[in-house]
Amino acid sequence: MTIQLNTDKNLTIHQEYEEKIKNQINEGLGIFDDLISRLEVHLSDENGSKEGIDDKRCLLEARISGREPFAVSSLGNNYDLALHGAITKLKSKLETIAGKLKAH
Repeated sequence: MTIQLNTDKNLTIHQEYEEKIKNQINEGLGIFDDLISRLEVHLSDENGSKEGIDDKRCLLEARISGREPFAVSSLGNNYDLALHGAITKLKSKLETIAGKLKAH
């Protein structure tokens, strides 16, 4: 699974944080490694430099060979919470897809 990290202009990712993000994704979605060909991570701040509740957004776009790409997103008070929520949503969706693929 190839992981591509994208951010908006309000966020700069350092190498250590990028590795942390990739490790969290591999831990949460590693069982679907053979199913996902590419995973795009989009981190953004919904209201720019202003303060706010649940204004950090993580969108995960999964590409599975032979199927249309699909995305899930989650909001949180920080990027770690938003990422965790998006991984949870994506894992649930992938479990459904994997179950349907096994049924065929």
